[in-house]
Amino acid sequence: MSEPLAGTAATAPTWLLVEQPGPWGTEALTASRLDPAVGRALERAAEGTGVRVALIRRPGRHADLHAGSRHRVFVAHTRPGRSWIRTTALADPGELLGLDFAALGAGDAGGLSGAADDAPGGLPGEWEEYTGDPLVLVCTNGKRDRCCALLGRPLAAELTAAGVEGTWEITHIGGHRFSPTLVVLPHGYAYGRVTAQDVKDTLAALRENRVATEGCRGRSAWERPGQAAELAVRELTSEDGADALTVVRTESAAPAWSVTVAHTDGRVWRVSVAQTAAAPPRQQSCGSPLGSPARMDVVGIRAVRPARDGRTVTAARRWATGCGRPPPPHGQPPGVLGRAQRPALRYPSLP
Repeated sequence: MSEPLAGTAATAPTWLLVEQPGPWGTEALTASRLDPAVGRALERAAEGTGVRVALIRRPGRHADLHAGSRHRVFVAHTRPGRSWIRTTALADPGELLGLDFAALGAGDAGGLSGAADDAPGGLPGEWEEYTGDPLVLVCTNGKRDRCCALLGRPLAAELTAAGVEGTWEITHIGGHRFSPTLVVLPHGYAYGRVTAQDVKDTLAALRENRVATEGCRGRSAWERPGQAAELAVRELTSEDGADALTVVRTESAAPAWSVTVAHTDGRVWRVSVAQTAAAPPRQQSCGSPLGSPARMDVVGIRAVRPARDGRTVTAARRWATGCGRPPPPHGQPPGVLGRAQRPALRYPSLP
């Protein structure tokens, strides 16, 4: 059933990921092998700070077999030009309650030293800069939505078998109806309706600091209107630099926004985004009643400032668009849609 992917990612400037093998319940932070008191306290500490807390585990049929005495922890910030990942291993996840969540949500890695006034310089404690492959976090929590288990776990297993070392299962990133769905850190781009080959292509691009927009739901650093606006500008300009575009302002409120998107070369666009209800009604997750989830439609875009070298978009246009990969035709598996089958773009071209 047709529904655009752009503007559907969870909003999370910063992610706190805690390794917790074993089964996960619907609300995994309080329904897993993690101490539920610690899970509730982490939820409260992160509320309103821009930090999203989730559990992760390595893919495997019997996830408990990966259990150890220490929990791998990642903190990742996703804003363009400022993205980073730090990691450590803890015997007691309760130690994370000492973090300065507000600082971490703002992208300040100094928040790893806690909320107290600490001397500057160096990474606090045993936190280290993460220099491995991008983290690929595949949503697999079948208790939250069985589609994520049915489609996400096989994808995570296939990626692991193919040697994608940064692959982890994650408890919940939203958008179950787009399963299999995942988020890639530190850039924070979420993807839906993906295959293993799609993920490999995405990672190959990110290793060159480029963004693959096929199947992209948006960058978690932004609210949903900003996600849709950024992807619309990328389609308009064919810009694939991961750190080239920033959402600098979002004005008004639902159901219509004016989003300002800036390029590192000085260009600026004003993007009009409208919230509409997806039709016809559809399940928002496996087994759920029919509903009409909100969708973000880009209905207008115009250049408001040229690049420093004088380039600009030739004209303003208005349209209704669904950025990202369209769903496959009925009966065709996701990820095999040929370019000839994709709808033509409806954007003005650059001179």
